[in-house]
Amino acid sequence: MNIIENLVSVWDYLAQTDEPIVLYGMGDGADKVLAEFEKLGIKPYGVMASDDFVRGQSFHGFTVKKLSDFENELEGFTVALCFASQLPDVMEHIRLVAKRHALVVPSVPVFGENVFNYDFYKQNEEQINRAYSLLADDLSRNVFCDIIRFQYTGRLEYLESCTTDKDEAFKNILKLGADEAYLDLGAYNGDTIDEFMSYTNGSYKSITAFEPSAKSFRKLGEHCAGMENISLWQLASYNSNTQLRFNTKSGRNCAIDPEGVPVQAARVDTILCGKRITYAKLDVEGAEKETFEGMENTIRLFKPKLNVAAYHRGEDVFALILQLNELNPGYRFFLRHHPYIPHWDTNLYCVDSLSCL
Repeated sequence: MNIIENLVSVWDYLAQTDEPIVLYGMGDGADKVLAEFEKLGIKPYGVMASDDFVRGQSFHGFTVKKLSDFENELEGFTVALCFASQLPDVMEHIRLVAKRHALVVPSVPVFGENVFNYDFYKQNEEQINRAYSLLADDLSRNVFCDIIRFQYTGRLEYLESCTTDKDEAFKNILKLGADEAYLDLGAYNGDTIDEFMSYTNGSYKSITAFEPSAKSFRKLGEHCAGMENISLWQLASYNSNTQLRFNTKSGRNCAIDPEGVPVQAARVDTILCGKRITYAKLDVEGAEKETFEGMENTIRLFKPKLNVAAYHRGEDVFALILQLNELNPGYRFFLRHHPYIPHWDTNLYCVDSLSCL
């Protein structure tokens, strides 16, 4: 099966368009897009930001302007979206821009170097098809194809057509009960513990949470003060007990960075020491593969339900399925995309087949 048959990649489209290209955004995503533009010889016309963020600043030598500025000086142009948001008003504004101008989303990975272009697809086509064959329902297969097509073409319609709310996944796939032993990897400030509690009506057997950022870990401790049967660890999950360097970005973006501050990392199996886990959430900023290597025993022994971020690296949407199938061939795999532009919050849900009986 050739999922991208007859489709034009976003990079080929941008290289061939006769319209001026205006980048929308001026963060890390725009940095990566401009780096790829330089490799491909694509020349952007300018950079824009939402009206509230335009203050005459400069980005990569371009004066940052408003959408209306470009509309006044150009008859037509293509917008290359270079930032992410799950805020409803921001996503609606992006859709409105897309109604007025050609808009594409160049797919650059959050982490790693693998840009989802034609060569990347062909190099991984066999693995992509194997992962597709392991998906458990039609919705997952549709999401899988649409996410790959979105990454390849940058077209919002593929993203919009496969978006569902988280409630559907929690109620129809995970079906959390009142006696869950929960492992939260990338617990941040406790928001995903709150999410877990909302689906179990506040009942649980135990909670174990990892958070590497010192600032977020302090907030996590304050948030969870007084809770029973909870164990908090200021650790990054990894495939060895070692020290890594993490950036000091605020929010959820704490991740491995050679220039960052030292943080202790550990194998989940080392910390749990055989403790039973029934449900695990992983949002570990690109270290999902290494984390699974470090919790191999937990997965093989207890086959916990899994909720895994599958969008940080270009290969995650298929490679994580294949990795987990090796660890537990009994897993049923479900893929869902929740409201976000671009394809962030594309999650892999895994449930052992015996637990579904």
